[in-house]
Amino acid sequence: MPEKNLYTTGEFAKRANVSVRTIRYYDEAGLLKPTIIKDSGYRFYTDSDFAILQKIIVLKRLGFSLEEISGISRNGDDSGFVKESFELQRKLIQEKITELKQIEQAILEVSQTVTDKAETDWSKIISLIHLTSMEETLEKQYMNSKNIDARIELHREFSTNTQGWFRWIYHHLQIMPGMNILETGCGNGQLWEDNLGELSDNARIYLTDISSGMLRNAKRKLKSKEDLFTYQCFNFNAIPYPDESFDVVIANHVLFYAKDREKTLKELYRVLKKGGVFCCSTYGRQHMKEIELLVKEYDDRIALSEVKLYDIFGLDNGRSELSSLFTTVEMHRYEDCLLVTKMQPLVDYIYSCHGNQLHYLNGQQDRFEKYLTDKLGRKGIHITKDAGIFCCYK
Repeated sequence: MPEKNLYTTGEFAKRANVSVRTIRYYDEAGLLKPTIIKDSGYRFYTDSDFAILQKIIVLKRLGFSLEEISGISRNGDDSGFVKESFELQRKLIQEKITELKQIEQAILEVSQTVTDKAETDWSKIISLIHLTSMEETLEKQYMNSKNIDARIELHREFSTNTQGWFRWIYHHLQIMPGMNILETGCGNGQLWEDNLGELSDNARIYLTDISSGMLRNAKRKLKSKEDLFTYQCFNFNAIPYPDESFDVVIANHVLFYAKDREKTLKELYRVLKKGGVFCCSTYGRQHMKEIELLVKEYDDRIALSEVKLYDIFGLDNGRSELSSLFTTVEMHRYEDCLLVTKMQPLVDYIYSCHGNQLHYLNGQQDRFEKYLTDKLGRKGIHITKDAGIFCCYK
């Protein structure tokens, strides 16, 4: 049966309340082709195309990339499209409700910090609001290892230090046969995959994370020595193990996410044996600064992180917090930098960050990627790395 209504690109865009440029962009990306292309070259859309467009828009608002959207199979039944679109919109509303509840919780917690003093510590209040929001969104962003894999891959391919970050950390742990080892926030298990050949068969390694999806990814990576590892999902401010259970405790790039870091550190200290080592990694203020400058030059509204993690707990300020618990605290900086010569790993890294970049780059990915390609040129770009570890002894 022929379609009742035909719309030119301009008419279709107007009825859909989007720009003509958006319709053309989805056409070029192969997501939404016009139903009819006349011999004259005129392109026409139909009422059925509105359901497809609705699905694309909703999926993009949910954070799917164009590549992911194109991979989602299309249902030929129009009513099915509409039903699915409304279901996705319902999920968006639920997410908004969750976001508002997070804001409410932040306000309640901030109000408790306000005293009758003449001066209010606004920097502390702002940090609390940001951290409350960040903690609630971490599990969603790290549902699986896709984002962290993108970051690891950039470092793996373009680092100038050939030893590698995870091999370097493992060297400082000084692991001996028979030790009990706990890693909190283990992510995708890369630390252990890179050092499987060094592990003795009687090691006992407990890998934990707040994301069950991340733990599944780690388990797949480490399948060849699965008997060495135990996996458990929990938040590290309430560790379900007895006092002095572990010879080594590791927290790799996670302490700055702890809303109550004092409580978290006391928990990590509690489960560490006397004479054991707690190893935690973090960043310095110069870390990856060139990437931030790149995206700011493209659009100064973009921030790749909601807060500066190194200001919360970094190489420049972390020692004082750790020294309040541990008898000896040593800091070691990792000497490295990146020389990035390819666009795709760089853009994957940028898209993986938990800032607002996806919002401002929505609909202009091609333009942004061309911008990065031009910036890289033939010689590539130098990226500063400013990262290291604190080795803390009980």
